Amino acid sequence: MHRFFVEEDNIKDNEIIITGADVNHIKNVLRMKLDEEIVVSCGALTEYTCRITAFDSDGVIATIDKIKEVDIELKSPIYLFQGLPKSDKMELVIQKSVELGVFEIIPVAMKNCVVKLDSKKEASKLKRWQSIATSAAKQAKRMVIPNVAAVKSFAEAIAQAQALDICIMPYEKALNMNETKAFLNGIKVGQSIGVFIGPEGGFAEEEVMLARTVGVQTITLGKRILRTETAGITMLSILMYLMEG
Repeated sequence: MHRFFVEEDNIKDNEIIITGADVNHIKNVLRMKLDEEIVVSCGALTEYTCRITAFDSDGVIATIDKIKEVDIELKSPIYLFQGLPKSDKMELVIQKSVELGVFEIIPVAMKNCVVKLDSKKEASKLKRWQSIATSAAKQAKRMVIPNVAAVKSFAEAIAQAQALDICIMPYEKALNMNETKAFLNGIKVGQSIGVFIGPEGGFAEEEVMLARTVGVQTITLGKRILRTETAGITMLSILMYLMEG
């Protein structure tokens, strides 16, 4: 069944009103009919199985048939601080990160980033990136749509990360795999986790030094050098395996 997301205020009595871009998607792309079943989430742990009962110009009305508590989301919220990559690599990172359970994606303008976004380009990119996150959340049957935040500087990202329980930075000059394994195995389910991934040019030395001074743990992902889009997916895959309920 197709999955859609609504705000909690859109659920009233035994009905759900779907608004926004999903209305056109339901009516004109999927060409859904009355009485077809859909699944709706409002970002909590509750999933609603519904039947479409009416169409109007502003929304789609669905009647709730079944309510189920669903435990899909990871217990540990994971924040991905991704150095801005070139071309459309960010789209791949967002799609796969959402599938793997990320809670929020924060694009970061790091020293070695080739990509430079002005305010106009950033607004356009963010709209596109959030759309990809939404589509990926629907496909993966997520209960929430991960947020793609506005682009931050490295210093701003570090400041945000200090509020988290654990912060990790895969770094090509980190060598000890035994220490890495011990550190990752020591993360407790429920702790908030930040993951810093460098751009194509890697982290600048001063960025690594700043991160370490505030408690970010540098780790190794092995002897091979991974592309920026591969490193993030690898790190999130490891964390998903460790944090899955």
